[in-house]
Amino acid sequence: MNQPYEETFDGVTTPRLAPGPRHELICARLHAILGACLIGIPSTRLLPPRDEVRVSPTTTLRPDLALVAQATGKLWLAVEIISSDDHRTDTVIKKQIYEDIRIPRLWMIDPRYDNLEVYQCGPYGLALKAILAGREQLTESLLPQLSLVVADLFAADTAN
Repeated sequence: MNQPYEETFDGVTTPRLAPGPRHELICARLHAILGACLIGIPSTRLLPPRDEVRVSPTTTLRPDLALVAQATGKLWLAVEIISSDDHRTDTVIKKQIYEDIRIPRLWMIDPRYDNLEVYQCGPYGLALKAILAGREQLTESLLPQLSLVVADLFAADTAN
């Protein structure tokens, strides 16, 4: 879905720009990795990139990656890949919405700095658990198969 799209925040429709090639490469890699991790985990479903997720009657988000509970359709992991030309929407507006709905896990991927912020919901809202970069490993207790070297997510596309 390399085209402009819209999200709705508290009833207000917000146009979003089409993601760039590096954004899409990171998104595709992450979908492939998490898709492989979900084999044998029937309780979780991986949605297509930027699929609509209604989090309230007036708010519809399109995370770059979303994992939902199969039985309820409830979002439990959202991944936002930050675009440099439109970062406020992801880092301020959507992050607050995720906190308000008490999402269990949120990852914010920033291609500008080749890092990844890992948030978990706690008693006081979203808490930053780690900022990962370089050779550090991304793991997730709810996805026991996941072990990703962060640098591999940001590696240049060698196919071109």
